[in-house]
Amino acid sequence: MIKRKLVLAAFILVKFVLQYSLISPAYELHRDEFLHLDQAKHLSWGYLSVPPFTSWVAEIVYLLGNSVFWIKSFPALFGALTIFVVWKTIEELNGNMFALLLGSTSVLLSALLRINTLFQPNSFDILCWTAFYFIVIKYFKTENIKWLYAGSVIFAIGFLNKYNLAFLLVGFAPAILISKQRAIFVQKHFYAAVLLALVLISPNIIWQYQNNFPVVHHMKELAATQLVNVQRSEFLMNQLLFFTGSLIVIIAALIGLIVYEPFRNYKSFFWAFIFTLAVFTYLKAKGYYAIGLYPVYIAFGSVYLSAVTNNGWKKYLQPVLLALPILLFIPFYSIGFPNKSPEFILSHAEKYKEFGLLKWEDGKDHSLPQDFADMLGWKELAQKTDSAYTALAGKGKTLVLCDNYGQAGAINFYSKQNIKAVSFNADYINWFDLSEKYENLILVKEKKDAETELQKTSPYFQTSFIAGSVTNSNAREFGTTVFVFSGAKVDIREKIKREISERKKGD
Repeated sequence: MIKRKLVLAAFILVKFVLQYSLISPAYELHRDEFLHLDQAKHLSWGYLSVPPFTSWVAEIVYLLGNSVFWIKSFPALFGALTIFVVWKTIEELNGNMFALLLGSTSVLLSALLRINTLFQPNSFDILCWTAFYFIVIKYFKTENIKWLYAGSVIFAIGFLNKYNLAFLLVGFAPAILISKQRAIFVQKHFYAAVLLALVLISPNIIWQYQNNFPVVHHMKELAATQLVNVQRSEFLMNQLLFFTGSLIVIIAALIGLIVYEPFRNYKSFFWAFIFTLAVFTYLKAKGYYAIGLYPVYIAFGSVYLSAVTNNGWKKYLQPVLLALPILLFIPFYSIGFPNKSPEFILSHAEKYKEFGLLKWEDGKDHSLPQDFADMLGWKELAQKTDSAYTALAGKGKTLVLCDNYGQAGAINFYSKQNIKAVSFNADYINWFDLSEKYENLILVKEKKDAETELQKTSPYFQTSFIAGSVTNSNAREFGTTVFVFSGAKVDIREKIKREISERKKGD
C-alpha cells in the first residue's frame, strides 16, 4: 500500500513538473484565459458562453495574487486529480500495479497535457467526466444509494463548469436502458438524486431564463462560425491523436467490456462509448469536446491488459505496453505544445502542417497553430494602450473600447494603469460603466476594421491620432491598432447604449 501511494505521488509530481515546462517564455496568456480571469471581477450565476464555476476559481487566483504561476496551477491540479481518479478506478476494478502504471502513464502522456496548460473550463470538465464515471462504477458494484447522490453532486458541479457534461448523460442514458442496470430508472432514490442535481444547477438555469438563454445564441453562433468548418471525419481523426500512445489500451477496454467476465457488470460502458461518440460526430463537435470520455476507458483497458498478459510469454508484452505511451509521446511533445518559439515553428512549418496543427477555426492553414498565435502580442497591445491612456491623464474620464474579448481582457490583465477595458463582444457587453460622462475614447480595432476608423470617429472629438499597433506578425492580433480620441463633442454614452441595445436585440 505504501509503495502504491509513493508511485501515485510520483506521477502527480511529474504531472506538475511537465505542465510548467510545456510553455516557452516567448508566449503570454491565451485570449480565453483573460476572459475567465475578468469574470471573477463580475461574479454571477452565469455568463454568455459558460457557467460560473471557472469564475469562482479565478476569484481564488486573484486572492492568491493573480500571478501566472497560480493561473497555470489550477488546470495542472485538475489534470493531476484526473490521474488520481483513474488510479482509484483501476483499484476499484481490482487492477494490479502494472495496470496502475499503464493507466497513469497513458493519461499522463496524452492530450491532457495540452488541455491542462490553459486556464479554461476544459480541464475541470474532463475531471468531472472521469469522476462521474468512477461513481457509476461504484454504484454498479455496490448498489449503495449514496453513490447516486454523489453522482448528482458531481454532475451538478460539472454542469456549472461547462454544459458539455450534459453529453455524458445523452450517451450514457440509452446505454443503461439496454443493460440490466435499467432497473435504476424505477429506483426512487434515482429521482431524488436527479432532483438534487436540478436544485444545485437551478441558479444557473434561472440566470439563463432571466437573460433569454444566451447559451442558445452562443451555440448557434458557434455552429455558424466554427463548427460549420468541422468535418465529421476530422472529428473522428482527432480522437486518434488525443491518446495516440494509449489507443491499444482504449481498444482493449472495448474488447474487455464485451468478453472479460469481471467486467460483466459494466457492459453499459461499451454502449455509452459508442452512443457518446455518435452524438458528438453527428453534431460535428470540436474534437476536444470528447476528451473527457477516455480516461475511464483507459482504466478499463489497463485492467484488462494486465489480466491477459499476466502469465507465460505474454508477460514480456507488459514492458512494451508501458513503453508505447512514452515512445509515441516524444514526437507529440516536440510539436503539440507551445514549448518551441514561433521562429522554430515557422522554420519547421511542414512538420506542423502534416499533423493539421496549422489549421484554424476558419478552416484555413496559418503560420502558427491558432492557440499559439492567441498567446502573442498581448503585452505589446497593453503597453501601447497604457501609453495612450497616460497621455490623456488630467483630460477627463477615458473609455477603452475593444473589438474583442481577448483585447479587453489582455489590456485589463497586463495594464499598469488599472484600465477597465470593455467590448461589445462576449461578457464585456454587460460590464460597461456608464455612470459618468466620458471625455476621451481609446478604440482598439482589429486590422481589418482599422483603415477607416479615424475618418469615421474623428468628427465626434476635438483631436484624434493613432497611438500604435501590434507589430508582432506571428500574433493573431497582428495589426490591431490603438486609436486615441480626446475632447468629446457629444455624450458618447448614448451611442454606446444604442449599440448595446441593438446587439442584444440581435442576439
